[in-house]
Amino acid sequence: MFQLYVFLCFLASLHSHAVTIGPVSELVIANSNASPDGFTRSSVAVLAGGTHPGPTIMAQKGDTFKINVTNQLSNESMLTSTSIHWHGLFQHHSNQMDGVAFVTQCPIAPGHTFLYEFSAGDQVGTYWYHSHYGAQYCDGLRGPLIIYDPHDPYRSLYDIDDESTIITLMDWYHLPSPQVQEPAAVNSVLINGVGRYDGGPDVPFAVINVQPRKRYRFRLLNMACKPNFIFSIDGHNLTIIEVDGQYVKPLVVDSIQIHASQRYSFILETNQPVDNYWVHAGPSEGTNATAILRYACSPNADPKNRTTLNSAALNETSLHPLYPPPSRLLQKPDVKLDVVIGFNLTRFIFSINNVQYTSPSIPVLLQILSGAMTAADFAPNGTVYTLPRNKVIEISVNANVLSGGPHPFHLHGHSFAVVRSAGSSGYNYVNPVMRDTVSTGNPGDYVTIRFITDNPGPWLLHCHIEWHLYTGLALVFAEAPEDVAASQPVNDAWKQLCPIYNSLPQQNFIS
Repeated sequence: MFQLYVFLCFLASLHSHAVTIGPVSELVIANSNASPDGFTRSSVAVLAGGTHPGPTIMAQKGDTFKINVTNQLSNESMLTSTSIHWHGLFQHHSNQMDGVAFVTQCPIAPGHTFLYEFSAGDQVGTYWYHSHYGAQYCDGLRGPLIIYDPHDPYRSLYDIDDESTIITLMDWYHLPSPQVQEPAAVNSVLINGVGRYDGGPDVPFAVINVQPRKRYRFRLLNMACKPNFIFSIDGHNLTIIEVDGQYVKPLVVDSIQIHASQRYSFILETNQPVDNYWVHAGPSEGTNATAILRYACSPNADPKNRTTLNSAALNETSLHPLYPPPSRLLQKPDVKLDVVIGFNLTRFIFSINNVQYTSPSIPVLLQILSGAMTAADFAPNGTVYTLPRNKVIEISVNANVLSGGPHPFHLHGHSFAVVRSAGSSGYNYVNPVMRDTVSTGNPGDYVTIRFITDNPGPWLLHCHIEWHLYTGLALVFAEAPEDVAASQPVNDAWKQLCPIYNSLPQQNFIS
């Protein structure tokens, strides 16, 4: 009788999962209605596949991705062109598929289609995709991308890892992105696409259903345009095993501060009494978003207790790679670069080393293929840095007292070693965590990262608070430009993107 009861509980706990697609798929981008927090944005959301977040792209290690993106955007009060960036994927020999408007391609014009075709090589883990044109992904064009590892070294530590164990955190705005004014006040925070706003309806909380006495690998993604979150689940520890697509030695915490575009995998054991437990994402922007972790056979009700005290919060310096990083990264670097963040409060614009990033009219990749080789050759002047091939690059970021923050800095085309983390005065040249997005910390902090220039092409380094990128907080590394033509061949469809885009009327785009 008990076994029947457990089976019935299991059936009751089943629920519809997010839409999933494979590595070979069609992805239609269109304007649509969206009301994830109960406020309806009529035909001004920008959705992939008609959902928010977009469909989860699921693949296996070594798969070739062929995502055919069709642009059906038509609302001319917003951007009607688009591009898709595959966040965290290195794009070795496929820089033209990185999806960054005016760095690696011209945007896809409305009514047109572009096939993103690339291999992720040996990469595995938790990634995502989003528009990289203006602040368009803030209107909804974003979704998870998961690459499963058939030889996961931690596979024996968990029982379940599927579309039901993906947790997405996002911000949501009631105005379309072209109308959002700095400092970009967030209307609501969404957990798995669901949230509430002040004065709005009591939208049902997102529910994460679990079975008792199981071990789950949850994949946590911050796909927000601005906030960072303190994530926790009442009564449960979180054992971190992956950071930004990189395996780390298991680290037990009870809360994770996760910045925009970062990802973590953690193992959660459902070893608590059968009940409902609050899932927290906050406080951020004055909003403490919540969802429900529901054990099978628990009542369909809100949790009785709310606990937000965390005594074992994640500290980035406690994260260490499962496999040793390249030994070269731990020795003296070949090139040192200081990055000083600037901020003009009056005009609300950002800069790096006194230069505000603005998008070039000709993509940097096309400039390289046309013969640009030195920093003086690139336009706009001062935002493109050339880097020599096969060298260790050390970047130190100074978040000075006038620059706000924390800023989550993301480097395309690479992972990097965080040899000095925010809030720390020490350096780790032994076992620093490898990741692709790092927080610069509070004003006055210094953060140092290192990477190897083993991937020719133009790669963006930028703050992943989209409103900061939009107003200048970025630069481009032209890495080994002399090797690009041979290592990054472009196809005819890519060559046609710029002529088609340039024939369009002027769009509502300012950087």
